[in-house]
Amino acid sequence: MPTPQVLDELLRRLSPRGGQDAACELQALIDWLGRQIGAEVALVDRTGEVDLSTARFAPDVLAGVRPVLTQLSGGRLAAAASQVGAVHVRCEALGRQVPRPVLAVVSPSPLTRASMTLVSHVGTLAEMARRARQADDLASRHRQAAAQLRLAVFMALMTGEPTLARRMTTGAVPPLLDAERLRVHLLRCPPPDRGRLIDAHQDASGYHGRGLMVRCPVYDDHLICLLPTDDDDDSTGGGLAAPLRELVRDNPHYALGISAPVPLPATAQAYDQARHALAVARHTPERVVDHHGRPPLAGLLPRRQALAWARAFLKPIREAPRLTVDITSLALNFPRSGVARLLGVSRNTVTAHLKRVQDALGLDLHDPHSRADLALALAITGLPLPHGDTVAVPSPPPSTDRLLSTEAAVTWAHAFLKPLLLGTDGTVHRTLRAWIEAGADAQRTARGLGISRTTVRAHLCTAEQLLQRSLLTAGPGTHELAHAFRIADRAPWTVAPP
Repeated sequence: MPTPQVLDELLRRLSPRGGQDAACELQALIDWLGRQIGAEVALVDRTGEVDLSTARFAPDVLAGVRPVLTQLSGGRLAAAASQVGAVHVRCEALGRQVPRPVLAVVSPSPLTRASMTLVSHVGTLAEMARRARQADDLASRHRQAAAQLRLAVFMALMTGEPTLARRMTTGAVPPLLDAERLRVHLLRCPPPDRGRLIDAHQDASGYHGRGLMVRCPVYDDHLICLLPTDDDDDSTGGGLAAPLRELVRDNPHYALGISAPVPLPATAQAYDQARHALAVARHTPERVVDHHGRPPLAGLLPRRQALAWARAFLKPIREAPRLTVDITSLALNFPRSGVARLLGVSRNTVTAHLKRVQDALGLDLHDPHSRADLALALAITGLPLPHGDTVAVPSPPPSTDRLLSTEAAVTWAHAFLKPLLLGTDGTVHRTLRAWIEAGADAQRTARGLGISRTTVRAHLCTAEQLLQRSLLTAGPGTHELAHAFRIADRAPWTVAPP
């Protein structure tokens, strides 16, 4: 029998070691066994190939015991010893599931009984370590698959298709899809924390109770949390709304933007609201902001005239591939590199699709006004049709200026810009105008105004708080600002606001 000291050492080797994976621990165990018994040791996998071995193990020696390895792996033998030339080879099958791995020991003389016992102990532990490694691999693959499924569900909801999301999850439908309304909670946190938070709240089904947590595929420091509105009342426990707020309270590097409640098909609208709220939250002491903004311009314009304008505007790309339209829509809201990562294509591919759209429409997609018009047209055509599947549209369609001169548009623009006029001495307002005209380029804006780029950025941060819109990243906040300035220029205040 092995001495108590040897067994103690063997048990110590079972203790978890931080930073060392299962494969390294198994290699260390094989090396330790070789030193203890003065032999060369190898772990032969289920296919008969050497998986791990001591440094001087000669794989050629296994050729002489190949028939024995086959019987051991197939479950017909438990252990066997053979003489191969001048060395002794002892093989022992591990586990019960065939084909079985085999522990092979090559020594200059037959093993003592104590050595054989130690080999058996190590073989048992090696099999346990192998199973642990296999379990870790399966768990890792399950986490990856669950994360991919959650992202797919989120993307289906972002396109307004909860039925598609449900079909994707047949047999394991997330409870979120049974909700009538949801809120998007957008958490800003250090990138390494996202995986920890997702794992901490993930249940056996791969979801998060009634909610859904998704790593943002574009911004590495954003964690997207979709919660049904009944999570607003966490008195029964189990919801995520309260824990998310507590995380922000306890972590000074966290911030949280929360959307208004919306129906599931309006998830994209809720996501935009959460982005705007997060932009404001970053600059508040509490670092948590609920969205209380105004409705988007697209939904306020006269429906018939707006639809006629949008269809005429988009006519040159009506026959464009769906991927081209999807890439364009995403590129109006995210950086091109983020769109490429989200869709699994190269940035050059994204640029090529955008150039096709730009040339067809005769636009410059680096210009905020062009981007704003295109985003407005896409938003209008994406709205559900009122009173059935068709709506009569006027012919010819109105011009862009005429559409944006309607009473609803003017009222919206004045309400949008009013916080700027009331909340500052006018410097922020002037900076924003110059920034839009400079293509939303802070450096060009700074040169044009004779101020520093840092001052421009500070004015943008102030505007984010006043307007409750995200401006420092590409997206709908910039589009709304461009439209508001354009409308206000054509319909100035009849009476200066107080």
